[in-house]
Amino acid sequence: MLSVCLCSPVQPAMLTRGEDVGQAAEGCGERDRLIQETRSDGTCEHHPDKTTKPETENQEGQICPPNTKKEKESGPRITKKFLRDLCKQHKLYITPYLNDTLYLHYKGFMHIENLEEYTGLKCLWLECNGLQKIENLNAQTELRCLFLHQNIINKIENLENLQKLDSLNLSNNYITTIENLSCLPVLSTLQIAHNQLQTIEDIEHLQECPYIRVLDLSHNKLQDPAIINILAKMPNLHVLNLLGNDVIRRIPNYRKTVTVQLKELTYLDDRPVFPKDRACAEAWATGGREAEKEEREKWETRERKKIQDSLDALSEIKRKAEERRNQKDLEKGPLPEDDTAGLEDQEILCRNKESKEKIKTFVEDAFRANEELCENTKRADSTSLPSVLIQTPLKDEEKADEVPPSEKTECVSEDEGENQQRNNSKSNKENSCTLDTQTALTNDIISEVSQAKMTREGAFTTDLKDAEDIETIHLDSTSAKLYIDASSTWIRVT
Repeated sequence: MLSVCLCSPVQPAMLTRGEDVGQAAEGCGERDRLIQETRSDGTCEHHPDKTTKPETENQEGQICPPNTKKEKESGPRITKKFLRDLCKQHKLYITPYLNDTLYLHYKGFMHIENLEEYTGLKCLWLECNGLQKIENLNAQTELRCLFLHQNIINKIENLENLQKLDSLNLSNNYITTIENLSCLPVLSTLQIAHNQLQTIEDIEHLQECPYIRVLDLSHNKLQDPAIINILAKMPNLHVLNLLGNDVIRRIPNYRKTVTVQLKELTYLDDRPVFPKDRACAEAWATGGREAEKEEREKWETRERKKIQDSLDALSEIKRKAEERRNQKDLEKGPLPEDDTAGLEDQEILCRNKESKEKIKTFVEDAFRANEELCENTKRADSTSLPSVLIQTPLKDEEKADEVPPSEKTECVSEDEGENQQRNNSKSNKENSCTLDTQTALTNDIISEVSQAKMTREGAFTTDLKDAEDIETIHLDSTSAKLYIDASSTWIRVT
């Protein structure tokens, strides 16, 4: 900083370092002369009634005039227009005081400003910005959660108006001392990991914050084991994290010691503190390792007994259920011997019997319809065509009933032979329906149906399409009789 009298006629070339060495030397000599002539009170020897203004020198050696206005700060700022656009982007309310959450994280802001209209905020996200100071939060009296982690804040301040603040996150900053938190009466969660806390004095303010339940001091530079005494004065502390600090290695039997000192602790570092762990730690504190071993055995015996009692209770419930089921069976009375012998077999037999009857009825109806159809067909043939003598092959069933070759049966008419064949087929079909199982019955029915299709009752005739093809055979009026020769299976007239 140089004080130069502006009233002296000094040429600009004399105050500038040029490339010419001579000019630079002359300019430096003139500047030194002016500095010597300038008084310490800022007045000039030539003009005592006038004061000089401080000048600055840049890197090139040039003297720059003073800046009366504050330099404009570069970087994004929290403006009202930006807040309105942000509310539209996140589908929040355009009316500022109706919003209860505001997301201002990952924006690169240097200062907190223009939040006076957002009086209804309950959660404010300012994570991962370039904030250097906690400020301008006086209007957020309803705020519950404040997230200021991953900034460059070095001091805790300006939180007096946040009387309802419940959770405060100041992790990953440059805070060296915990202070100004006793003004927050309901603060229950404080996260201040990855900061610059080192000594007991840096954290002793915590004993003035009795409502803190969750405290994260991990990854600081705490080394003094006496910090446990400070933490023991926090009556509601349930969760504590000291990972990443050298104090863990300096406290002998760290986990047991901390568990004994902090009576309300339920979670330490990375795992919970169970009632068994606390009982064993207290026994260790009073009687050493032997007392701890005895206490651990007691807990294990108690746990095994609890498991066994649960199994016994389950067995008792099962036994009582069986007794109730047996009592109900006795009240209903004994079942008949047949029923008790095989209820399932009887049910199967009944189902098979019903199925057999249904199948039998169906088959009889089918054959009856088939017989009626055959009779109608034969009657129609007898009325339209005369009787002709043709060779008729006998079925295997009819061969069994053949008469001896010496005897000859007189066939009075063609209808009587047809009736006899129909009766024989009926008897055979009825006998085939007396099978015991459903499978055998079904197979016989299928075979009989196929046989009925293949061997149609009555004489086989040739169907003639045209009447001209029909040949009529006239018999003599002599008394002729029709005989069946069983040996040759031919029908002939004598």
